[in-house]
Amino acid sequence: MAHRLIFQIVATGSRVVGRAFVEAYKQANASHKYASAAAATGSANAFADRGFSGLSIDEACRILNVKTPDGNGKLTGLTMEEVASQYKRLYDANDPAKGGSFYIQSKVYRAKERITAQLGKDELVNEEMAAAREAPKVYKDKA
Repeated sequence: MAHRLIFQIVATGSRVVGRAFVEAYKQANASHKYASAAAATGSANAFADRGFSGLSIDEACRILNVKTPDGNGKLTGLTMEEVASQYKRLYDANDPAKGGSFYIQSKVYRAKERITAQLGKDELVNEEMAAAREAPKVYKDKA
């Protein structure tokens, strides 16, 4: 009688664990397909916009309470001074020594890091476009 009870427990347990593994495999496979499809289409909402720190530029702007990007994703009208002042104010306000949250302080730091990277990229593009618009230099041959 005891061997029958043990067999039922083992059989039921193996069925439960087997189903869990199958469901985990299905979920991982679906996640992989979604990620590869998003990467193939260049979807900004999926992974392309979430830069090196895991924050989108829009989320970083909301964390620092600065002007969010326009429809093209450009940070027009946002200056480094504004970002720096908001960063300093929020970073100091969330200092753990003053009773603040280290988690929020790290979010503020990552948001500033993301915005400054984007601003630097936008400024570099603007400089390259301005250089391309400059009139080419004409050299005259000495005859």
